[in-house]
Amino acid sequence: MAAQTSSRVITIANQKGGVGKTTTTINLATALAAVGKTVLILDLDPQGNASTGLGIDKNARDTSTYDLLTGRARLKDSYMPTAVPRLYLAPSTLDLLGVEMEIAGSPDRAYRMRKAIEGYMQSPLRFDYMLMDCPPSLNLLTLNALGASHALLVPMQCEFFALEGLGQLLETLKQVRSSINAQLELHGIVLTMYDSRNNLSDQVVEDVRQFMGDKVYDTVIPRNVRISEAPSYGKPAILYDLKCSGSQAYLRLASEVIKRERGLVAA
Repeated sequence: MAAQTSSRVITIANQKGGVGKTTTTINLATALAAVGKTVLILDLDPQGNASTGLGIDKNARDTSTYDLLTGRARLKDSYMPTAVPRLYLAPSTLDLLGVEMEIAGSPDRAYRMRKAIEGYMQSPLRFDYMLMDCPPSLNLLTLNALGASHALLVPMQCEFFALEGLGQLLETLKQVRSSINAQLELHGIVLTMYDSRNNLSDQVVEDVRQFMGDKVYDTVIPRNVRISEAPSYGKPAILYDLKCSGSQAYLRLASEVIKRERGLVAA
């Protein structure tokens, strides 16, 4: 079962890299914060792109998700504010590269993040959402995220091998439900890097919608230069250029996520 918390915990993951996973995490979190939600991002990728993309200097990451997973820190001591009002971050450091070997022998190795989040009630803040950004592989870090979450959100690039990767991911979801977290649900699939000039993008959208039905969000994230530029300035695209097509798409996605959340919580 997912961590017992008043927050909704959503893992953003895909076993394939380069699909817009971290971009989706940062901008969805920013959009949720913009409509009044209090949000925490937990960066579980050793590359720390979510942390860098929010302008958090590597030297400022005194406590990180590594400390959470190894039991060196509690959640209330591990997060920091960002430049976005109501958006907080538990950053990543390169220490995460060694965390699997460090905890691999522990019986609770897949439940460390769940335990960390269950201690969240000690936090002075109430988060409406916790979003976990994962590395592009099914490793112990990703399993910890899935084991602690209520739902999985999957960014999927509009490219040829999308459906092949989706099949692998759905099988992973099935295995996690049967072994680690029976309550884990598929929140939805967001199609990213859509290029209206490319017939293949249209075909991928059509194929994924036919295969997954209403599990695919209506919002499609376009391939957008401003989205690509924003991380180099340490800003979410929504702060960097609110009016660009990518930022507007993430605002629409946040609206869909909130609407879908009402249905999931009520179920």
